[in-house]
Amino acid sequence: MVRGAFDPAKLYGACVLGTARGQKWFGLPLVLVRKTDQALVGAVTLDNIRRGPAQAGTLGYWTGERFARQGYMREAVTGLVAHAFRKLDLSRIEAACLPENQASRGLLESCGFKYEGVAQSYLQIAGRWRTHVLYAAIRFDRRGKTEAG
Repeated sequence: MVRGAFDPAKLYGACVLGTARGQKWFGLPLVLVRKTDQALVGAVTLDNIRRGPAQAGTLGYWTGERFARQGYMREAVTGLVAHAFRKLDLSRIEAACLPENQASRGLLESCGFKYEGVAQSYLQIAGRWRTHVLYAAIRFDRRGKTEAG
């Protein structure tokens, strides 16, 4: 990724393609590299893409600690969500994070994601099932700002 020129359409060679239960799916994993020094900043993925009635996908991301809170991930998430809505014709992008991860919650909210609820024992982290808060960005969202629980 080149800061200020995010274009996932140029990265389709990195797509993961496959089929499951007769349904086609693909994921879009993107590595974030800083233009000035080629430092690995983090990564963002759009996977679990469901076609048909759902037209949805799941967002995942991580940032190296020394690059946190510098706007890199906001740029990547905003660009990837715009691409998912405009080019992939998705209707819904979902994301989840730990309830105590205020930086991640703030990132999602600043990128237009709305709080939707809590998922008990959602993912295993370090061998332990962890509860997550759920967020979603909806293409033609008519909801107003929601308060995170």
